[in-house]
Amino acid sequence: MIQKFRITFIILLTLTPFLSKEALSLNYAKVPIEKLQAMALQGDQIAQVELATALEHGEGIKKDIGLAISWYCQAAGRGSRDAQRSLGWIYANGKGVERDDQLAAYWLNKAADSGDDYAARLVKRIVDHVGTPDNTGCSHVANAHWLGKRCNRSDCRHTVKMVEKLALDYQLDANLVLAVIAAESAFDPLARSVKDARGLMQLIPETAARFGVTDSWDKEQNLRGGMAYLRWLLAFFNGNVEYALAGYNAGENRVTEYQGVPPFSETKAYVRRILTDYGKRFHTFDKKWLKRSRPAVVQSLVQREKRVASEALGG
Repeated sequence: MIQKFRITFIILLTLTPFLSKEALSLNYAKVPIEKLQAMALQGDQIAQVELATALEHGEGIKKDIGLAISWYCQAAGRGSRDAQRSLGWIYANGKGVERDDQLAAYWLNKAADSGDDYAARLVKRIVDHVGTPDNTGCSHVANAHWLGKRCNRSDCRHTVKMVEKLALDYQLDANLVLAVIAAESAFDPLARSVKDARGLMQLIPETAARFGVTDSWDKEQNLRGGMAYLRWLLAFFNGNVEYALAGYNAGENRVTEYQGVPPFSETKAYVRRILTDYGKRFHTFDKKWLKRSRPAVVQSLVQREKRVASEALGG
C-alpha cells in the first residue's frame, strides 16, 4: 500500500510566508477536536484539513467519511493541495465511497497542478488521461461543460475561482452561480443594463441595498450580493431552481402571484437558458437564509416589478 503522509507539516511549509507567528507555533495535530471544529468553522484551512483527516480515520472523533469529504472539499476549494490529494486518495481506494478512478485522477491532478509531486506520480498510476468528471464530489467546484468555450479569458477564469471560493460561504453549487452570471452579464464585470442592473450578477440598486452591497462595481461585493439573493430565493421556494431563477429575473412576488414562472417572454427564456446550462431543477436549501433579508415588498421594488411586467408584455 502506498503510504499516506501526515499533512500538518507539509501544509505549514507550504503556507509559511502567509501564516502568523501564532499559527506557525501551533501544533494542529494536538489541538482538541472541539477547538479544531471551531477553527474549521471560522475558515482556518489547516484546521479544516486536520478535522477532515480525523473524521476520515476516526482519530479522537467518530469516523464519518461523508463529513470528512465535506471538510476536504472546503479546504480544496480554497486551494489546499493536501485536501485535493486526500480526496483523490479516498476515491482511488474506495474508502467509504464507491471507487472512482476518474474522480480520483481529477483531484490528484488538481494537487499535482499545485506542485504536489507525490500526487503527480499517483495520477500516472491510475489513468492515462485526466478528464473532468460529471460530478466532482464537491458542489463548489465548477465543472460545467460549457465553461471552456465561454470562459477562456484569464479574467473570466479568475471570476470562476472567486465563485468557487464564495460558493462555500453561500452553500451554493458553483455551476448554478456561473450559469446565472453567463445569462446576466456574459462574465462582464462592467456590464450595465438600461434598468441600471450592474456587474457580473446584474444587481439593481434595490437588490444591492437589500443584501448589504455598497459598491456593485466591486467584483466580490457584486458576487456576494447576487449569491445571497440566489440563496435566499432557493430557501423561499424550497429548493425549486426554476422558481428561484424566475424570481431572480422578475422578482419573487411575481412568481408567487402566478404560482410559477411568470408568462413574460424574457423571464421564460432566461429560466430556460439557465436550466439548460445547469441541468438541475432542485438545489439544497436552508430556511435560515430567509432571515438574512426580508421579501421584496417595499414600494420601490413593487413598482420595479410592475414595470418589468409591463415592458415584457409590451405595455
